[in-house]
Amino acid sequence: MPVANWNGEMGAVIETSHRRSEAYGLCPGARPDYDPLAHQDLSLLVEQNRMLHAHALPTMETLYQQIVNTHNMVLLTDAQGVIVHSIGDADFLEKAHRVALTPGVAWSEERRGTNAIGTAIAEKAPALVHADQHFLAANHFLTCSAAPITDHQGRVVGVLDVSGDQRSFHKHTMALVRMSALMIENQLFAATFEHAITLHFHARPEFIGTLMEGIASFSPGGRFLAANRNGLFQLGLSYPALQSHTFSSLFGLPVSALFDHYRTAAPGLLDLSMHNGVRVRGRAQLQLGSGLHALTSPQEAAAPVSPPAAARPRRLSGLRYLDTGDPQLAQVIAKVSKVLGRDIPILIMGETGTGKELLAQAIHNDSPRAQGPFVAVNCASIPETLIESELFGYEEGAFTGARKKGATGKILQANGGTLFLDEIGDMPVSLQAHLLRVLQERTVTPLGSGKSVPINVELICATNHNLRERIARGLFREDLYYRLNGLVVKLPPLRERTDLETVVRKILATESGGGHYTVSEQVLRLFRQHKWPGNFRQLTNLLRTAVIMAGEESEIGLCHMPDDFLDDIGNGDAGDGELPAALAAVTAHMPAGITNLEQMEMSAILRSLEANGGNVSATARALGVSRNTIYRKLPQAK
Repeated sequence: MPVANWNGEMGAVIETSHRRSEAYGLCPGARPDYDPLAHQDLSLLVEQNRMLHAHALPTMETLYQQIVNTHNMVLLTDAQGVIVHSIGDADFLEKAHRVALTPGVAWSEERRGTNAIGTAIAEKAPALVHADQHFLAANHFLTCSAAPITDHQGRVVGVLDVSGDQRSFHKHTMALVRMSALMIENQLFAATFEHAITLHFHARPEFIGTLMEGIASFSPGGRFLAANRNGLFQLGLSYPALQSHTFSSLFGLPVSALFDHYRTAAPGLLDLSMHNGVRVRGRAQLQLGSGLHALTSPQEAAAPVSPPAAARPRRLSGLRYLDTGDPQLAQVIAKVSKVLGRDIPILIMGETGTGKELLAQAIHNDSPRAQGPFVAVNCASIPETLIESELFGYEEGAFTGARKKGATGKILQANGGTLFLDEIGDMPVSLQAHLLRVLQERTVTPLGSGKSVPINVELICATNHNLRERIARGLFREDLYYRLNGLVVKLPPLRERTDLETVVRKILATESGGGHYTVSEQVLRLFRQHKWPGNFRQLTNLLRTAVIMAGEESEIGLCHMPDDFLDDIGNGDAGDGELPAALAAVTAHMPAGITNLEQMEMSAILRSLEANGGNVSATARALGVSRNTIYRKLPQAK
């Protein structure tokens, strides 16, 4: 039988599938048998696949919204290829019904020959079957893209498929299906390991919180439990090989260090070294049946948790803690203090890293809602296809097979407390109308439910965008903007703050666990000149590294500064202005006669600095040493 476009790897897969179809005794000209499960049997099948169905439905609805009115449908099957749920355009559903593409019908290769669902199961890999690549001639009008859904052990538990009229084929459909299947896998993973330490990790920190991240779960004592597909890939070990490992053996850090890290007021990402030597960044959470909580202690993690306050993240001191002497910040604090508890939405503007979430948390802690939940949602870090279910959730009993506890969205989680929508300017336009309706009606309708739930939340939003510009470009709704900006405040960037030294002392006290460190005047001068593109996030990471480099030394100097900071200085961010001054000071104290090796070394450095106009980067390259070496040698000679 001729099959179009048999080329490359997928062509070989189709050809192999056709041979299997012939071996099953199927005839290309046969009419598809229409033999769906009885209603009672289909209900039983859905119940048997309860977790898969519950976690797949919100993603299916989101996927369908992306392909609506394109003569397509979204299908979910069990591990044997029996369709358990479908969503589609009405005009195409009638055509699909004629070839038994409907719930209760099996689409394995044994029953239907080569088709995306059955072939994805047989190959345990995504499959695209287009037009006459289908074995049965009756299915040639279809184009189908399917991806298997696997559990944490790599076993196929179902298939997600988009099928439609072959004339509506689009090359991006397969990518959407694969991404959606991965989302379902990650949600199944989280539901399977509800009582575990879960690590989200990646070599590139910007990928944490995206579909690219690795996820691994461990018992409270650190024993490896499971990893998602990307986690297994990054760890480079099979699931059986990982069974003998622990958190410590895989990431070079004892579990107790996790709890120490999350006792700090504002813990950043973990810096981890995997067993294979690859360095990754990570964020750990203790996921309990009642929600996500910061890690506290191994004893508390192992104990059953009922709503005790001990399980909540440690409360910060509030607005007073943030008032460190800068007049611009003092004005911001004065403004927000006047509207606490007045049901006025607050919009925080500011560059990335200026502490918008810290201010939002402080507002909550000083408000009458301090005993209620504080729920933060980063609208930029959640994939667009997931953000709707993240915000609105889906209700218990909203559809057949929903898991017992349902899935509570972030808005309902914040009921009685504060909802903080960070990076609100990055929220998809399609969801902005939904959010506006929630804010106006003060009710939430979970996905898959017709029941509206009353809510009572204090709203704080933040963005680093100019929302008026985004409105002009059609990226942000004007009516939502005016609903959010009850009080607009702007956090100043670090380079404009007058309280830098106070901020440095506070960060040092936090990062050193209360240890006493000071910063040399030379470093402070560079701090004052630096542009701080990353603001407080950059300063915190820099000081955290400096504390580790300083070790037992009490003063942090240039020799303890990270290389990227010295790179910025060497490239003219703050200029090398400090070095000519240091050069003059060192030269003034040099004896006329050079009598030892150390003085010869210093003489070589000084001559090279003079030849390179005081540029440290050029000097380091000329001498074949690091910038840190140059900075370290100069203070020692003074």
